[in-house]
Amino acid sequence: MELVTPSIGLIFWTGLVFLLLLLVLTKFVWKPVLKAVNEREQKISDALELAEKTKTEMKALQAQNENLLKEARAERDAIVKDAKETANKMVEDAKNAAKTEANKIVAAAREAINADKAAAISELKTQVAAFSIEIAEKIVRGELSTDGKQKALAEKLAGDINLN
Repeated sequence: MELVTPSIGLIFWTGLVFLLLLLVLTKFVWKPVLKAVNEREQKISDALELAEKTKTEMKALQAQNENLLKEARAERDAIVKDAKETANKMVEDAKNAAKTEANKIVAAAREAINADKAAAISELKTQVAAFSIEIAEKIVRGELSTDGKQKALAEKLAGDINLN
């Protein structure tokens, strides 16, 4: 029962030890503990502010990255479009050049054909004239093979000359 109803001496000494302990804790422990708690609170506040700044900067960087990505896509699309246009132009130019070259080749072939045709016609005329002369020569020789025929022809020609 002594613990339930303590004596005055025990209360006095317990109170005195409590006050001394309170004084020692206040003097030597309380201030460093409060200082450490305040420093920790300040570090946490600084870390939260830094986190907020970082979060804001990340949002700004993300927006900037999105803008850069959009610009890069637009530039890529423009480059692809230009490349397609250039390719189409090159194909069209090649087609036009091929058509022009083909037309030149066809024209040259026609000219060669016409020249060969004219040469063949000229040669044919020459051969026909040669054959005609040969035939005429054979006919004239056959007609003038006798002296009587030659005299009759000579008289006829002389008569034609006098008439003219």
